[in-house]
Amino acid sequence: MIKICKANAAHVEGIAKVCSDGYRAAYGESHSNEYIERVISEFYNPERIIDEVTNTSRYWGGYFVAVENDEVVGAGGGGMINDTAGEVFVLYLNPARRNEGIGTMLLESITKQQIEEFSASEQWVSVQKGNQKGIPFYEARGFIYQHEQNGYGNAEGEDYISLRYCRQL
Repeated sequence: MIKICKANAAHVEGIAKVCSDGYRAAYGESHSNEYIERVISEFYNPERIIDEVTNTSRYWGGYFVAVENDEVVGAGGGGMINDTAGEVFVLYLNPARRNEGIGTMLLESITKQQIEEFSASEQWVSVQKGNQKGIPFYEARGFIYQHEQNGYGNAEGEDYISLRYCRQL
């Protein structure tokens, strides 16, 4: 049985693995290996994750994890980007565990936190253009495309695009 809870230090390795594996699965066909490994190295390293598990705020509410049999099978988190708008900053699953409702449960936990603790009335997410795992997931949950912008962390010669989506809460 899958349990959703706030992450703690015991979940750090599982978060790093599920986010790294999920990121590779989402972007392995559309982004260069160099870009993928650069982003993973920046965001999904144990030192950063332990800091993000222990130091939370309105702007980073911490990680939520989906755990089954003491294994992290999904992780996600978000925070507020202004007084009324929350954002989902990260949401990944073990690639072998897609289509089981785990992502929806994580999204619901992030959303509940943003509404109850931070009074969010809308929620944003960025999805890389071409991510055919993420785009249908968010659209099915009421997110509406708003605009595109340069992707995070583009190096010289890279032109990856992020799609910005929003939904009312």
